Amino acid sequence: MKVMLDCIVCPASCHIQVELYEDGKIKKITGNTCRRGMDYAISEITAPVRMVTSTVAVEGGNTKRLPVVTSSPVPKEKIFAVMEQIHKIMVCAPVSVDDIIISDVCGLGVDVVASRSIRERKEEEA
Repeated sequence: MKVMLDCIVCPASCHIQVELYEDGKIKKITGNTCRRGMDYAISEITAPVRMVTSTVAVEGGNTKRLPVVTSSPVPKEKIFAVMEQIHKIMVCAPVSVDDIIISDVCGLGVDVVASRSIRERKEEEA
């Protein structure tokens, strides 16, 4: 079996072809122009990961939503579980960038952190 990937590691965007044995193990990788492309292809085939970005509700802030991001990539098959936990959260202002919103989300050893600061809403903003 052959899998085609567009490498996203650098601007070259190599078109990588991965040949797999019948058991799913990697037989051959072609099309990459650097080692990072090969590493990307191996990761995508064996254990794909993604950064997760979303927003959470804010109470008492100068805006209603706070953008959040995982502190490191999470396994692709855990994205929906992470999103489920994120959607349950409401934070109270003020919040600073990089504040931990969810610690060790889904037991993955990854935190969900604020990706911007939100200040408290002043009375005249209400």
